[in-house]
Amino acid sequence: MEKIVGIKFKNTAKVYYFAPGNEKFVRNDGVIVETARGVEYGTVVIEPKEVDDSEIVQPLKPIIRKATKADTERLKRNEDKAAEAMRVCAEKIEAHKLNMKLVSAEYTFDGSKLIFNFSAPGRIDFRDLVKDLAQVFRIRIELRQIGIRDETRMLGGLAPCGRPCCCSSCMSDFKKVSVKMAKNQGLSLNPSKISGLCGRLMCCLAYENDYYKDVCKKMPKVGSEVTSPDGKGVVVSVNMLKMTVKVKSELKDGSVEYKDYDVKDLKFKCCGGCADDGKLTKEEMEALKNLTDED
Repeated sequence: MEKIVGIKFKNTAKVYYFAPGNEKFVRNDGVIVETARGVEYGTVVIEPKEVDDSEIVQPLKPIIRKATKADTERLKRNEDKAAEAMRVCAEKIEAHKLNMKLVSAEYTFDGSKLIFNFSAPGRIDFRDLVKDLAQVFRIRIELRQIGIRDETRMLGGLAPCGRPCCCSSCMSDFKKVSVKMAKNQGLSLNPSKISGLCGRLMCCLAYENDYYKDVCKKMPKVGSEVTSPDGKGVVVSVNMLKMTVKVKSELKDGSVEYKDYDVKDLKFKCCGGCADDGKLTKEEMEALKNLTDED
């Protein structure tokens, strides 16, 4: 077991562990720490506690000190300067006619480096742009090309559910998401229904996938024949949360009846689950090919 303090940087959801030393820290304390990018300003989100060694990436760096009023003022000045840097960089990008979208600008805490994040459809030769920016700002310039998911994480926004995007509010790392997860959950495979602001599959599809994957194996497939207490019928739909099945049955007088049954009251041939094991048709694959990061 080792004692740690959990720290976040800016508005990111990921928490980094640092060694607290002998000083006391409380939630929302500003701190100065050394990271791979240099000296940075962070905020305490987890007060000192002991965690298992397996949860720590060694070596655990110490917190340099608590942030002072002067440190907070410097952070504010850096943020104000970053807004002006965004404007200048955008003008330079347009002047060089580069096919890139500027996402953010950020000064390191000590002001020794200016980092620009951008997205682009392909590789960009930005060497001349860096030279121009270095002449303007007279400090070290770094340009980073980020993916469309990272762009959405930085910019944030409201997801289709009406809540802030998971990637910018509660997810520490991106998880692998597949169309198969959407099909397991019985969701419409309309791209507009299962994609987030980034245009890729919604991250939340992975949250309950294990449950749906297991339940699918216990449910009859839509369109298959089942035997209910009232006789034979065809499955119209399934509710994997209530564990019920809507069955269409033809009555003796020729009329059709729709009725919900608990899955345990039905007899059916197990054929891989209600979602065809998540297999996609060629048409579905073509319509959804741009929703994942995989080629």
